[in-house]
Amino acid sequence: LMTGWRDAAWRRRAVDRAIDGRFPNQLRVLDIATGTGDLALGLAAARVECVIGADFVVPMLRVARMKGERCGRGPVAWTLADGLALPFPDETFDACTVAFGLRNMTDFRAAIAEMVRVLRPDGRFVCLELTPYRRPIVGVLFQWYFQTVVPLVGGLLSSDREAYRYLPQSVAAFPPAGSLATMMYEAGLVDVSYQLLGGGTVALHAGARPPSGSPSAVERQRSNGVEEIGG
Repeated sequence: LMTGWRDAAWRRRAVDRAIDGRFPNQLRVLDIATGTGDLALGLAAARVECVIGADFVVPMLRVARMKGERCGRGPVAWTLADGLALPFPDETFDACTVAFGLRNMTDFRAAIAEMVRVLRPDGRFVCLELTPYRRPIVGVLFQWYFQTVVPLVGGLLSSDREAYRYLPQSVAAFPPAGSLATMMYEAGLVDVSYQLLGGGTVALHAGARPPSGSPSAVERQRSNGVEEIGG
């Protein structure tokens, strides 16, 4: 409803950014706030060697496990875990992904820092998330649609109107794409870029943990800046 049913294509882009030209059968990837497992299953479908889908909501993990069994997309390890206190050692994964989940965490900076902690040097961080819509004129119409139509229709379809009222509130409180990119640099990531999708309503961010012995993220940011990729 919110994405016009384009979220599957956006998740495929997130999978591509997580693999980033590497051999998927050599990668270990952690999907944080995996929910019902769509991104984790997409990674498994891309033949990533080891995929762990982590969430702290047990019913979500049950749905994810059943969905994986139905579609038969490679093995995914479903794990109960809090994104702010991951139960994994430092430098464990070749990529960490999060799709439509960072916005729901109580501390964005702490969540990013925790994902960076478990990334190996040169590992990839990928975030697909709704982003505050900043464009004039059209933005007014979008806000009306987002705050009025989406809760109404979503409530009728799901019998949970409150969840759809929370949605626009959570997006409004989330950092704009440029600010989130800065947070990623401050957490130690380099080569940060983002791409606006869905007419500017969704952002796909990517960055990398620097290889051992490379310049700091702050130094790289000063020299390179943040790259916005055209949609």
